[in-house]
Amino acid sequence: MLMNTLAAAVLLTVATSVLCRSADKPEPGKQTAQSVEVAGEKSAKTTLRYWLALPPVAETKPEGGWPLMIFLHGAGERGDDLNMVMKHGPAKLVGTLPELNRFIIVSPQCPSGRWWDVEAVKGLIDHIAATQPVDKDRIILTGLSMGGFGTWGLLAKYPDLPAAAVPICGGGDPSTVAKFKHVPIRVFHGAKDTVVIPQRSEEMVEALKNAGGTPEYKVYPDAAHDSWTDTYSDPKLYEWMLAQKKAK
Repeated sequence: MLMNTLAAAVLLTVATSVLCRSADKPEPGKQTAQSVEVAGEKSAKTTLRYWLALPPVAETKPEGGWPLMIFLHGAGERGDDLNMVMKHGPAKLVGTLPELNRFIIVSPQCPSGRWWDVEAVKGLIDHIAATQPVDKDRIILTGLSMGGFGTWGLLAKYPDLPAAAVPICGGGDPSTVAKFKHVPIRVFHGAKDTVVIPQRSEEMVEALKNAGGTPEYKVYPDAAHDSWTDTYSDPKLYEWMLAQKKAK
């Protein structure tokens, strides 16, 4: 009886282990759940769970590797249910727009009650760059609402990291923009947004222009806080992202 119980336990453990490996193994053309422990603020260890989408095998890998898109969600998708991250943005649209097939797309989840830890996100980017065929000269940062703030925060902390950035309905510190004025940036906001007022984007755009940057800024006149649905559903945005590469 004891042997049968032990054997059953071993079989269950092996089966569970195999299932976990199978579920978490990155596959071309699929979005798979992943997690990694990285150093965050003040070097504190933190575990980030994320979706990883690899290009389909039918796509030809560019010389130098794939461009990497980092998508940061908004405050409503925080927590421990990773499916929430697929509620909006590129994480939702993987498999529906052909242009997205030409990126490695990483969509992390921020823990409940916390703000984006840009040092932890940078650790995640380093992990992806070390384990996947990423072109480090073609890293694109984007995010909505809280993720828009996170995108501006990453630009300020790591100005030489991205090839381009797309912060949506977010905001940042205008005093930091001189550090990343060289980065191509497209900014989006809804004119009727009362959650994050448009002035938060406008002050960053104005500061960038005054510093010598050339950001593009689009305001949706009839949009409230949701200025991301129209932005992320436009294939031309991804064509623009694909055209960006850090100058040598």
